[in-house]
Amino acid sequence: MAPMQRDEALLERFAFGAFRYFLENVNPENGLVADTTREGSPSSIAVVGFALSCYPVAVERGWMNRAEAVERTLVTLRFFWNSSQSEDVDATGYKGFYYHFLDLHTGKRAWNSELSLIDSAILLAGIMATESYFSGGAEGEAEIRDLADALYGRMDWRWAQNGRETVCQGWKPEFGFLHYGWEGYSEATILYVLGLASPTYALAADTYHAWTSTYQWENIYGHDVLYAGPLFIHQFSHLWIDFRKLRDRFMREKHSDYFENSRKATLIQRDYAVRNPREYIGYGEDYWGFTACDGPGHGTPTTSRPGREFFSYAARGAPWGPDDGTISPSAAFGSLPFEPEIALSAIRNICEKDPRIAENCRVPSGLNPTLNSDDQLGWLSEGYFGLDQGLMVLMIENYRSEFVWNLMRNCSHLRTGLERAGFTGGWLEISDAY
Repeated sequence: MAPMQRDEALLERFAFGAFRYFLENVNPENGLVADTTREGSPSSIAVVGFALSCYPVAVERGWMNRAEAVERTLVTLRFFWNSSQSEDVDATGYKGFYYHFLDLHTGKRAWNSELSLIDSAILLAGIMATESYFSGGAEGEAEIRDLADALYGRMDWRWAQNGRETVCQGWKPEFGFLHYGWEGYSEATILYVLGLASPTYALAADTYHAWTSTYQWENIYGHDVLYAGPLFIHQFSHLWIDFRKLRDRFMREKHSDYFENSRKATLIQRDYAVRNPREYIGYGEDYWGFTACDGPGHGTPTTSRPGREFFSYAARGAPWGPDDGTISPSAAFGSLPFEPEIALSAIRNICEKDPRIAENCRVPSGLNPTLNSDDQLGWLSEGYFGLDQGLMVLMIENYRSEFVWNLMRNCSHLRTGLERAGFTGGWLEISDAY
């Protein structure tokens, strides 16, 4: 088999393996998907947003028929529309937004979690993907569109500002809004774009500019880049938005765009792994991926160097950390659209070095070869995480066919939000819908 065919077969196996997560860890009665495969895990609304985004991909790839995807989507949207919206501590949401974690069975708030603006936005991105895809007259598709519009219209983005220039990160019924907002570049681009496009409670355009004014521009290893250490920040909004040649006011001044910025962030991560300033085992040009992921845990002893500390779940980043020798294989898959050659090389190398990954074609949240296990392959995260699997499905598909990007170009709300944020260029200048 030729190298390109081998790579295509490898990506197909991993894409389908990742998609299976949403088939195996869903409550079919309400469409909620578990945050992880660990026992007792609640549902994460962001993972539900990823699942909704993946159903159209599954139909196109032949992993699921269209009628089944319609039914799964309807179950999910009906649950959110009919769920409890109030200030009660065990409601599902409030003001059209939802708690970060929900009980997988009852749909009520779990783990005393916050009403999460970013996770609600990711859920909404998935809802918008289904509205764009199920645009026909088949049974149930009109209801999907009606529910999507109703759910979007219920979200009170102005309330979420709490009188501030930028959107708050969250709210709790016990004491109200969290005491911090969005500062510095983050995954919140999708949040602001959807908030600006709201058909009922739209954010003012200056909210977006207030946020971008907190950005941190750096020169790292010779790359001029909008800095954020973890790779997921450079990937999440790109799941739905094709940022190639799209520029807001900030990026026009820097003569760059967010796609190019994510490409440079990928190169910086590889450069950091080659330099390996903390001398962790395994790091190199084909072994990198610093992002939010699971880890061995605080205070775990190491046989390689006394005094080293390992973190549990953390947003690892490069070059300024935190870094404890843990990488997330999903980060390389998420980098495929930006730097396919080095991403594929890393994927092949990680699979070759750790056969535990290739066995199920589903990647764990974290790997740490510095912390040796009995089989000398190193520490491996227990279970699987839904965000990792959804990221892989969507970014592999954008790399292979640009399907999700092209689908979301048909979302009028996305276009409206981008234009209100001041974006110009790229596909926004193409008049014909895809």
